[in-house]
Amino acid sequence: MTFPDSLEELIRDQDVVLGFGFAIAIVLLLTPPVAWLAHRVGALDRPTDRPRVHSHPVPRIGGVAIVTGIALPAGLFVVGDGPYVGILVGMLCVAAVGLLDDVFRLSPALKMVGVVGCALIPVVGWDLTFEQIGLPLIGNVEFGWTAYPLTALWIVVIANLVNLIDGMDGLAAGIVAIAAASFAILAASFGRMDAAALAAIVCGATLAFLPHNYHPARIFMGDTGALALGFVLAAMSVQGVLKTAATIALAGPLLVMAVPILDTSFVVLKRLKYRRAPWGADHNHFYHRFMRIGFSQRRTAAYLHIWAALLASFAIFARFVPPRPQGEWDLGNTLLVGGFGLLVLAASVWMVYTLEILKARHLRVLGFRRFAPEREGDRGEAVEEVLDAEPSLGG
Repeated sequence: MTFPDSLEELIRDQDVVLGFGFAIAIVLLLTPPVAWLAHRVGALDRPTDRPRVHSHPVPRIGGVAIVTGIALPAGLFVVGDGPYVGILVGMLCVAAVGLLDDVFRLSPALKMVGVVGCALIPVVGWDLTFEQIGLPLIGNVEFGWTAYPLTALWIVVIANLVNLIDGMDGLAAGIVAIAAASFAILAASFGRMDAAALAAIVCGATLAFLPHNYHPARIFMGDTGALALGFVLAAMSVQGVLKTAATIALAGPLLVMAVPILDTSFVVLKRLKYRRAPWGADHNHFYHRFMRIGFSQRRTAAYLHIWAALLASFAIFARFVPPRPQGEWDLGNTLLVGGFGLLVLAASVWMVYTLEILKARHLRVLGFRRFAPEREGDRGEAVEEVLDAEPSLGG
């Protein structure tokens, strides 16, 4: 199916259109009363409990509106016989775990146990697994019984990735909206319209939440929303994309979720470098680093959203302009994908250099001295290392 055909299929599918519209309406209507309720029950994110990027208490159970805005349309337009029942049940359960954490503050270990248990609901109860993956030059790889733990691990990881990146106004909601829109297009291209409808519902719910969550945020989604959104993104990527043997089935979700994956990987490696717990808190997330070099919250969110959209666009482009259509290399397609890939790579390198993850001294060590000549201001890199190592800056 071509890209125009996929878009036409999305527009013509009644479940996709109605689900998207219902999700927007529900979240727009529910978010203000949920914010009012948060003040009444004390579910507020206070900057005094640990360092934050905001300076005043903000309601943190906006995820209740988001989850409702996904669950109701999904129940009407998507859920029937099959794994979507398990996905919906699992999403509601993981949202309950997040809500308990937002209100009562669970320990990291207890919360992780809850997320793992929720991931097993669709995987074990409804056989939601990816049985095989197509790899370039290798072919299809069958997973057998290991598909169950691998699928559960995928869901747990993505749920936590979204939760970890939800630390700044509008960031996680925007990235999830981009990812969901991408999954809707990819799922439609494979003829998985139920998965496309669920992705459209998630996209609508997060887009409707953004006006309330964009800086200065009046409400946060909290763990209730972040864990649920990550959970449903991972699950629908399995059902809509990863069950397909095409090579893009693996590359697509990884590219679509690349920004949260890269952000969390960098942060965890930094924490391990300084012998801190990987689940601890610090100011080394991408959005922290942008703000540290003088970017506003809106500008930071915009840059990360553009980066995520660029990577997702490359995944979609590679789906519709495959280098090996029908298993045979196509020179024109290969050059087009390669050129787009170089553009994405250049943008990503610029991003990590701007974020000072790739520092001038790293370029000099690699032999690119002319691109990073030594200067008096290089002492700032040493200060940056001290900031990276300081555990009390957690947030």
